[in-house]
Amino acid sequence: MRLSRLFADEESTPYGLPNFDSTTVFVRAAASSLRGEQFPRLGMIHPKLTPLAKRVNGLSRETRAKIYTTGGANEGIDPDDLGDIDVERFREWVVDQYPERGYPAVIVGSSNGAAVHLAALLGVPFLPQTFLLPIRRSMGADEIRKDIEWGAEHAPDFLENNPDVSLAQMHDPNQDRLMVRKLAYFRVKSRILGEAYEEFLDTVLEPGGTVISLECEYDWPVVDVDDHHTFQLGGCGGLAPEEYYEGSEQVADFLRLQGADRREWDVPEPDRRAPEAEWGFDPALREDLERIADERDYELRRLAFDDPRELSPFVADRYRERYEARDRSVDRLLVQSFALVEPWWTLRTGSVPYWTAFNTRSDVEYLEEYLDDSEPYDEIRSTLFSHGMESAGLASTAEWKGVLSRARDEYGFVGVDEAEFPYDVETQVRYHDDLPEEIDARHPLPPAMAFDQFESIAEDVAPEYGLEWKAE
Repeated sequence: MRLSRLFADEESTPYGLPNFDSTTVFVRAAASSLRGEQFPRLGMIHPKLTPLAKRVNGLSRETRAKIYTTGGANEGIDPDDLGDIDVERFREWVVDQYPERGYPAVIVGSSNGAAVHLAALLGVPFLPQTFLLPIRRSMGADEIRKDIEWGAEHAPDFLENNPDVSLAQMHDPNQDRLMVRKLAYFRVKSRILGEAYEEFLDTVLEPGGTVISLECEYDWPVVDVDDHHTFQLGGCGGLAPEEYYEGSEQVADFLRLQGADRREWDVPEPDRRAPEAEWGFDPALREDLERIADERDYELRRLAFDDPRELSPFVADRYRERYEARDRSVDRLLVQSFALVEPWWTLRTGSVPYWTAFNTRSDVEYLEEYLDDSEPYDEIRSTLFSHGMESAGLASTAEWKGVLSRARDEYGFVGVDEAEFPYDVETQVRYHDDLPEEIDARHPLPPAMAFDQFESIAEDVAPEYGLEWKAE
């Protein structure tokens, strides 16, 4: 038995699909909302362990860093099992999370936290294209070429058994430094719908219903390893892609503080740019969506954007408009960081959701841009994900509070121990438990927004947000 299963609150994931990953959390959060349920503890920590989880910050920071590393390693599979992994089992798990009833639309595509809130607003399921497959192995966080060689050796069995996916092997020695020492990150993208997703659409999509192809066109420099297998150094957040591949003063300072024996990463010259491993959309899936839409007479819409954070303002403003029509007394923005999303309490408190991809300065800048373009909010609250180390490009709590303070009246964090960030392990429990205490407003859960109303709005305003809404 995997150690992670001892901690799981929800039904266990299939072997190879980790509990602690953005995609898994987003599916569970979206499904909880459709069931009319809260989403506590990232859906992965058993309620009986909550009192213990709230005491972890009493441990030394070194010990907490080891918890991150060990916890990640416990989610990894044995590399000898790669040939037995079937991504179709992952897709089966996804559809099993959702209530089996009629829906006017289904969202399929890029993993994205704002998409969770869009799904909650419309009352529809979200089916992700990308899954993380973590594999146990040990090596130095800065041994980039060694990890490429390791992937080239171990990926063929997996790809032979899963010819319908592309493999984006990802290694981030900055933000995932604690994890990559013990885990290889295989992010796999479905190039076809697969039997489980197709059957789900046949079962739940109402006649003439709409499939929304959610397409984040965010790309990244990659090294081609083999057919349908790329290697990506770094990821969205604190460093620009070029800093990972070419070095920078910020990278040199970071490696020096880590006690590393180098001041830049030794990595092969990238061959091209490809869909970013965690957030990007592989356009091969769109061809299969076009096929099934044509065969089943579904409507197909593309919702496309360049950066994963660009969907957040569009979704936030749809909530704000919805609330204004219902005369909510307090205009409140609830910023939700990476995996710390809670769609049920967002609606219950009448809060406007704004999702940030991580906890970095670039995420602060995106939030600032949104506030620059918006009418001031009365109140701004924020969760803040902690990943156990001071990575390059991390925004301090003071920087976050600086942008939160743009509220007219009240602002602050939800479930954050400011003195311990980014080592604040307890936030994975407190983000949910503290939310109803920090925000005392309560409102009836609103009905789902009519899809034809949403589509009319999207057709009119999507270009204003840099998004594309297009009928296929």
